[in-house]
Amino acid sequence: MKKTVVMLCFSLFAFATLSLAQTQVDPKWQIHDLNRPVPAVIEPGTASTQDAAGRAPSDAVVLFDGKDLSKWQHKDGTPAKWKVENGYFEVVPKAGYIYTREAFGDCQLHVEFAEPQPAKGQDQDRGNSGVFLHGLYEVQVLDSYQSKTYADGQASAIYGQFPPLVNASRAPAQWQTYDIIFHGPRFDASGKLLRPARITAFHNGVLVQDNVELTGPTGHHVRPPYTAGPEKLPLALQDHNHPVRYRNIWLRELK
Repeated sequence: MKKTVVMLCFSLFAFATLSLAQTQVDPKWQIHDLNRPVPAVIEPGTASTQDAAGRAPSDAVVLFDGKDLSKWQHKDGTPAKWKVENGYFEVVPKAGYIYTREAFGDCQLHVEFAEPQPAKGQDQDRGNSGVFLHGLYEVQVLDSYQSKTYADGQASAIYGQFPPLVNASRAPAQWQTYDIIFHGPRFDASGKLLRPARITAFHNGVLVQDNVELTGPTGHHVRPPYTAGPEKLPLALQDHNHPVRYRNIWLRELK
């Protein structure tokens, strides 16, 4: 019993340390200390328009530059078979999910997508795809413009867990943006969860997920528990048999 209490206290302390590290002022520096290291200088990039994709920040990893899918692959390691043309790529139905060749952890992720025009189907059978952080935690992509579905499955929902704060969807064929801040889960050496995953997301510049704490991986009619894993895993985009288009995908790792 004593050992269990000690381990519980250690776990709570570790969790608190991880949480406070992101919110407390660093006590090593005096206020306005001129000797404190200054942030790195970057080029901030440019915003997209409906006609052209913007430029990523200079410190970003560009995952799609409008030319090819060399940064992506299918789960079995074969080259991504989705269609690339005119500065975007498009889901090829039944080709399968695509995954980044590189693994990523905590990050700022920018994704642009456009729903099929003319719109077809209804509910979940309408422009369905998804952005999966760590390949496990889905921010739903769906045509939710003047179309109804369940709240935790519409565009910009954390699928099956958190509906968006508002529906900020644009009409089909218009380019839309997701800007996502992701902090992945952390586990101790025994596989015990120390910190759940958290997501903040903006849809077309509007806050839709406000630092929500995920219960575990997302799923359809299930709430899977966390299982211990590495701090970095590939991102994924979902093939849900709809020709959703993507462009201008970039990521900044948060250290």
